[in-house]
Amino acid sequence: MNILDEIICYKAIEVAERKALRSTWQLEQSAHFQAPVVSLKESVSREGATGIIAEFKRKSPSKGVINASAPVKQTTQGYREAGASALSVLTDAPYFGGSSEDLMAARSVNHIPILRKDFMVDEYQIVEAKSMGADAILLIAAALPPKKIQQLAAFAHSLKLEVVLEVHSEQELEASSAAVDLIGVNNRDLKTFTTDLGISRKLAARIPKDVVKVSESGIEDPNTILELRKDGYTGFLMGQNFMQHEKPEAACRQFITALRKLELIN
Repeated sequence: MNILDEIICYKAIEVAERKALRSTWQLEQSAHFQAPVVSLKESVSREGATGIIAEFKRKSPSKGVINASAPVKQTTQGYREAGASALSVLTDAPYFGGSSEDLMAARSVNHIPILRKDFMVDEYQIVEAKSMGADAILLIAAALPPKKIQQLAAFAHSLKLEVVLEVHSEQELEASSAAVDLIGVNNRDLKTFTTDLGISRKLAARIPKDVVKVSESGIEDPNTILELRKDGYTGFLMGQNFMQHEKPEAACRQFITALRKLELIN
């Protein structure tokens, strides 16, 4: 069993436990549940936007602990002030060190879109995402059969949440015909953790024109964003590159400053 399979098995148990603690009705009473959604799709596609979806995560299965001490509010607010178009917050605890509280803390100090980054396997998690204040959810093609992706995407849309579908191969892209708002091409293979930016370039032409393209993982140089824009990408999910620094928000600001300088001369 690879790490992705292990996580998905764990998620089924976790969801059952969470359902026993809080009912869907209780989640729907959250102040965030009736709040208007901020469009991730529009935010990363807006003219002049950096398109950067800055991620908050403490650890990962491949890297172990990345940054255990960064404060959520300070970091995510710093991301926004630096020029990030949106935020991504990990809410998985065992494998990524995240929590629902992290997302809610980020929401309390930010008005830009927030993506709940987790391993979605059940509609209950989507209700949770809405109750936390998320504007979008992530569905992973490698972890879900196409019919389940369609079901979860439709349910998310019924709650006015946007959907990012993460793919890593042509097969995943072709098999997942669900109506989604953004397609995120993960340059990191979730089963082997190898990273190849060529995956984004390879899949770019196969992504429908009406779907916003997001490149995920392995982006460490502002020049890479300029190159990916040529292939039609307007969203760029970046986490580890910022979080590995003592002050992730400062690293984000430095990256975006360099990106803006390059934009002026290109």
